Amino acid sequence: MSTSAAAFRLICLLHSVIALSSGALMMFYMKEMYTFTHGIETATKLLGSTPHDQLLIRTSDSFAGLLLFAVGFLLFMVSFVKDREFQSFFAKGCTVLHGSVAVWRFWFERRVEDLAWDWLRQTVGDILLAFSWVFFLVYSWREKYD
Repeated sequence: MSTSAAAFRLICLLHSVIALSSGALMMFYMKEMYTFTHGIETATKLLGSTPHDQLLIRTSDSFAGLLLFAVGFLLFMVSFVKDREFQSFFAKGCTVLHGSVAVWRFWFERRVEDLAWDWLRQTVGDILLAFSWVFFLVYSWREKYD
């Protein structure tokens, strides 16, 4: 196995663990996660004020967590692909995806009053995740052209 393939597998597995654990927490422990990340007052606002709102928000969070869990499982499966061209294509797509999420957080999420203080931390996280894929691309280009 070449070193770029090992780097691809490592990055995929790291992102997979992050997505799987975040998805599981979103599905089953969203109230606790909101309290931990945003504080009790903001968590109460984010969880809704009426039983109907609370049910809709819990359902939405559960589906978002399930989607994130599925993405983590997909990343786990993709980590075993050995085709160098696919790895490069996948890394470019992930870089664009993380960059798009960072732009979305910058333009829209920071305007939500209850989340305004948290957008910067999450945007930095998205940029770091994108840089891990850029690191792989640079590393594989170096290996390809040396």
